[in-house]
Amino acid sequence: MNKQKILIVDDDRDLSGLLCDMLEDEGYEVTTARDLEEAYALLETKQVHLILLDINLPDGTGFELCRELRANCTVPVLFASARTSENDKLVGLELGGDDYLEKPFSLKILLAKIRSLLRRAYGFEKDAPVHTLQAGADNLVCIDTARREVKRNGESVPLAGREYDLLLYLAEHRGEALKKETLVNSVWGAFSQVEPQTLTVHIRWLREKLEKDPSHPVFIKTVWGVGYLLEESGRA
Repeated sequence: MNKQKILIVDDDRDLSGLLCDMLEDEGYEVTTARDLEEAYALLETKQVHLILLDINLPDGTGFELCRELRANCTVPVLFASARTSENDKLVGLELGGDDYLEKPFSLKILLAKIRSLLRRAYGFEKDAPVHTLQAGADNLVCIDTARREVKRNGESVPLAGREYDLLLYLAEHRGEALKKETLVNSVWGAFSQVEPQTLTVHIRWLREKLEKDPSHPVFIKTVWGVGYLLEESGRA
């Protein structure tokens, strides 16, 4: 199952544990961090779809993390804080936060806001979509997001985790010329130390597994000076 990934950044262990259990019961994959240092370390290596962010943290504020995130990526940020002043809310939203929830909050309201932000950012729906790529009658690729499975001409294609995540991100933004930096930040993590060459290698591996002629790809195209693009439909 291709689960949406949520990062909770909050030093309240009891609250984080409660939220983690609730969100996992709803089908999300949840990771927690107690402070900025731990959050930065996780974001260097882990892809997340949404961040639930407290403001008061042991080694700084959630405002700092949000500011850094917005310099690198557009992952949705939902502030959840006991700081309820109008000024705090304005600062959070002006720094790039997508929504603000006052503590204590209703778990039902939290879930509704999370679903709304994920739907707005990624189009996630209850029924996971199947992405289809086709170039002629003899090259059909299907990405089944519910099963996290890829098939080419009916045969299963074994993909490593990052290969799948990269292909899915390209499919979700089909027809868009995506910058290399955007792909690295979105697939490997907002503060990843991954070199551009790593992305190039993963693109080559995907082409070798999905393209009829990897040296002349019809699906994953190079956009010179920008990055890569997944064609709306395979064509030379």
